Amino acid sequence: MPHLSTYVGLADHSEKTLAESLRAVADGHAAEVDVFHTCHLLAGWSDEHRHLLAPVVARYGEDDVEEPERLHADGLAEVRSGPVGLLRDLQDLHVLATLVQTTWTVVAQGAQGLRDHELLQVATTSNAETTRQLTWLNTRMKAAAPQALIVDP
Repeated sequence: MPHLSTYVGLADHSEKTLAESLRAVADGHAAEVDVFHTCHLLAGWSDEHRHLLAPVVARYGEDDVEEPERLHADGLAEVRSGPVGLLRDLQDLHVLATLVQTTWTVVAQGAQGLRDHELLQVATTSNAETTRQLTWLNTRMKAAAPQALIVDP
């Protein structure tokens, strides 16, 4: 299991970064009430994924992985303003959530190979909720795009 700890670490750190980034976008675009409330809700899901992963982290360990933090620092450390800013921030969240989703897919494959039912359950559940996060982000981007791209300020 020399590399499972790398992906366990990536799952843990990327979920943490996603939760922090969702909260930053929620607070930065608080005037958009649906964005504020939904992003806080989705951040709670990522927090719960980390909570469910904690026993696995204790069992396998986690290697330090830099990718999610780099993405957070470059893309979501500060939110942008206005309709185009919201659209861009939602896109950044989508990229980060996609990293989370593909990480859970890889972790699930590792769990199957190890016949680790606890890890497989965590990865499967977390992946399904991450898919729901991505679906909301995609839908919200579609709703934001016309005003951001067509309406004069």
